[in-house]
Amino acid sequence: MIVAIDGPAGVGKSTVADCVAKKTGFLNINSGNFYRAITKIILDNNVKYKDKNEITRLARRYSLELKDGRITLDGRDIEEQLHTDKIDKWVSVHSSIPEIRNIVNGKLREAVGTRNAVIEGRDIATVVYPEAEIKIFLIANIETRAKRRYFQGTSKLSLEEIRDSIEKRDTIDRNKEFGGLKKTKGSITIDTSGLTIEQVCEKVVNKILDNVKEQESNKGNESGR
Repeated sequence: MIVAIDGPAGVGKSTVADCVAKKTGFLNINSGNFYRAITKIILDNNVKYKDKNEITRLARRYSLELKDGRITLDGRDIEEQLHTDKIDKWVSVHSSIPEIRNIVNGKLREAVGTRNAVIEGRDIATVVYPEAEIKIFLIANIETRAKRRYFQGTSKLSLEEIRDSIEKRDTIDRNKEFGGLKKTKGSITIDTSGLTIEQVCEKVVNKILDNVKEQESNKGNESGR
């Protein structure tokens, strides 16, 4: 079973996905970390953002894999290096390149294989796994999202600067030519603004359990014919 969780920055996708995966035993994949890893590669190599050919070449040159739920670059764990203000600033720009999205989408499907998985991002239900059995679209007001990022303690920006950064990122994400942020048919919207992570997690887990019961019921009906 594939559980696709989409939504903008700061709605709690990563934390909710982690909670759901722990409660269900599903594989947990953060698609954004693949894009962040590619942005790190680009920044480390001082490649200009307009040089899309070189950006794509670098993205293909390095080996990015998911090991024990963490991103590795050429076998080296870089998970702790992916959440910086500089990467936050550029990741939406780099991820708007269609070739980069194709590369990451391939890596996501490769990482999942045939396993049950919770995958979070911005275009999981629309592009990567449109066939996902469970599709969740998380939202939250901008003030809540900015405060969550601020209190994570990973940014040196002020609360107002984080708010502005999120708004700019939203604009880029919604207007991407390929893989833009949007809700797809069949997705269940959950507003996380006034909910705890545990409450959101419970809603998603209940959807999974309902789906499993429905599948078992359908199998029973078919066997009884």
